[in-house]
Amino acid sequence: MKQALPVTKNQTLTVTIEDLTYEGLGVAKVDGYPLFIADALPSETCDIHVTKALKHYGYAKVIKRHNNAPERQQFTDSDWLKTGTMPLAHLKYDAQLAFKKQQVINNLQKHGLLEQTTVLNPLGMADPWRYRNKAQVPVGMVDNELVTGFYRRGSHRLIPMTNYHIQYPAIDQTLQQVVKILNDYQITAYDENTHRGLLRHIVVREGYYTKEQMVILVINGDKLPHEEAIVRDLTAALSNLVSLVLNSNTRNTNVILGHKDRILWGSKSYDDRLFDMTFHISAHSFFQVNVIQAERLYEEALQRAKLTGNEIVVDAYCGIGTLSLCLAKQAKTVYGVEIVPDAITMAKQNAADNQITNANFVTGKAEELMPQWVDDGLKPDVVVVDPPRKGLDQKFIQSVIDVAPEKIVYVSCNPATLARDLRKFVDAGYALGDVQPVDMFPHTTHVECVVLMSKIHGRATN
Repeated sequence: MKQALPVTKNQTLTVTIEDLTYEGLGVAKVDGYPLFIADALPSETCDIHVTKALKHYGYAKVIKRHNNAPERQQFTDSDWLKTGTMPLAHLKYDAQLAFKKQQVINNLQKHGLLEQTTVLNPLGMADPWRYRNKAQVPVGMVDNELVTGFYRRGSHRLIPMTNYHIQYPAIDQTLQQVVKILNDYQITAYDENTHRGLLRHIVVREGYYTKEQMVILVINGDKLPHEEAIVRDLTAALSNLVSLVLNSNTRNTNVILGHKDRILWGSKSYDDRLFDMTFHISAHSFFQVNVIQAERLYEEALQRAKLTGNEIVVDAYCGIGTLSLCLAKQAKTVYGVEIVPDAITMAKQNAADNQITNANFVTGKAEELMPQWVDDGLKPDVVVVDPPRKGLDQKFIQSVIDVAPEKIVYVSCNPATLARDLRKFVDAGYALGDVQPVDMFPHTTHVECVVLMSKIHGRATN
């Protein structure tokens, strides 16, 4: 017999929030049944409306809040909470940092690692606003005109926006200039339901130090109507523009960029700096979106590597070489590995432009290249990894364990996969240093971490 749930959809209840999920949703329980609620903080009593009741948990929205938690900050732009793009915007910044530290602790504890390390206080920002150097904004149609915005959480309904709060103000201004000019030529927005319409996304990237801007128009097709006139108007209106790119994405996908680019005007890349080095960044290149915090993150990685100038270093997931070139200044030789050919091309160019001759970049999978290098007599002293959110491939982990470097520096963007991967290295004979969280994305639930693993001598690896 099917057991009745303690709540039903569309029911109105009064609850007290007990906790926050890793996604920043408030948690209330009704007879042990958890309800997840946006814009709700622990200790707040709220009248709620149940929007979804699943077998083991449900979702609800706040109708009325009877009290405010001490950690709540008033954020007047409610659209951001509706989209879920800044899920912690209602939480005071010091409380955000405490929340992120706890996420790291929870994941380490889950894998039995908490007693083997210390989680330091996160490195936050003095001003946690206007920090993003990259905007990837969907577009829609309102009253037959293009608008920018983000989708309402859990839906495909666009909420129009012009102030994004966490992007450089100049990027917000550029977005509106681009929309205005495209509206002058009656460019239509792509409709994912009908797969008709032209413009899918507008991407704007800006150098923190250089102020140079790249604009990418992502279209459902290969041709931009009124192209010559649009290029003329955009280049006249955007004084910091150095690169205007047309990207074709005709696939039925939520991936933003397609594989085909055409330079409409200017260069194929723009420049920015990290520390005292200049980097060329193309439309598809990964470059840290928060330059101020990226420099702090890399400083922490370099401090833990403690390079003396005699080490051979492998930088897996090297991208366009940002961290590799920082390492190369303190190492004997650095080998950067990246699966994206275009990134390796740019990494080589960045090394040459910064007069760095001891960095070598190779296209391929690190788990396949490392055993080959060892067979050729090359044994790294230090391995640095900065993987995507899914963490490290098991084959790669085993290849590192087989190579047995003295030090492994792990730069992580996901505490869950970090803890999972650390467990495997610890079991193979590595000791953990302290874990340093770095807040690269204020007002979101994301947190980066840096941790050193040192080889324990006198113990056989698996």
